[in-house]
Amino acid sequence: MSKKKIIISAVILILLVTAGCIVWRCRYYFIGTSSAPVQAKENKDFGIADFHSSVDKDGDGIDDQTDILQGARDYIATKPVYKSKYYSTGYPDDQYGVCTDLVANALRSAGYDLMELVDEDINAHLQDYDIEEPDINIDFRRVNNLKVYFAHTAIPLTTDIYDISQWQGGDIVIFENHIGIVSDKRNDDGVSYVIHHNDPFQKSYEEDILESRDDITGHYRISE
Repeated sequence: MSKKKIIISAVILILLVTAGCIVWRCRYYFIGTSSAPVQAKENKDFGIADFHSSVDKDGDGIDDQTDILQGARDYIATKPVYKSKYYSTGYPDDQYGVCTDLVANALRSAGYDLMELVDEDINAHLQDYDIEEPDINIDFRRVNNLKVYFAHTAIPLTTDIYDISQWQGGDIVIFENHIGIVSDKRNDDGVSYVIHHNDPFQKSYEEDILESRDDITGHYRISE
């Protein structure tokens, strides 16, 4: 085989391997993110009592904590596709969404309308937000705004992920540029899973990610 053919064959092989790696990395973009229930440990496996809020904001007979957790699961069951868009309706009205939409829908299922609540807090404490001009349709869908809002209104909890009894399904966890709902599932060390929507290439909406991240900025509970 000539030198030229060897070079061409090598280039083709490299291109095929590269293409294969890209397809493998992006496979969940094409086949979709899984909303299947996670098979993992639970509070009872570590002698931790399930937390139930004393508040039932929407009066449906289900406490806030349970409502928020179930609301997160109901939302991911719709298999939203990750895409950042502006909506004049505030809440997305199609199959798309981002991390903040998961949290907003989880809280709305418990009777908390983040679109209205964040707008009210911004107008009351504009100096605390990095906003030039409030926009009710998008402000509640920005992680930086939710950091400020939850710091103002929610119950702050530990960010030590190994203080496992303090992490309960239905809590809110905030990262540097991301946000999610704490799952009631745990890994073998008792560290909580997170229900979140991070990117179009995500394998599952409910994942064991806390130990792999070093950018947790907040951990909150809506009501006691």
